[in-house]
Amino acid sequence: MPKASVTKVATKHKFVIDYSKPASDGVFDGADFEKFLHDRIKVEGKAGQLGESIKITRDGNANKLTVTSNIAFSKRYLKYLTKKFLKKNQLRDWIRVVASSKDNYQLRFYNIAGTGDDEDEE
Repeated sequence: MPKASVTKVATKHKFVIDYSKPASDGVFDGADFEKFLHDRIKVEGKAGQLGESIKITRDGNANKLTVTSNIAFSKRYLKYLTKKFLKKNQLRDWIRVVASSKDNYQLRFYNIAGTGDDEDEE
């Protein structure tokens, strides 16, 4: 008896990275980040060959980057690449990647207020 044909359902993922806070201070370049993701995201083991599988769009006014995928794509991989970009541009010490919702990431500055209060007094 022949097996029933399995229909593959196209999974669609949409992730948004909001970099408005670092971009408003002028320390983060959205165009450079978009190019970095385009060059580094791997599809079928090959980097830089997104084709029709993955679309990266940037909304310049809102300072957001949207990654839309028709194939299996993990949110964690996007966070990994974002952290790698921050490290490459020596911003990792000041900016962190925070999940603001199920399919959104937000780049925020570390809260360093009040770090001078904990000095030892002997």
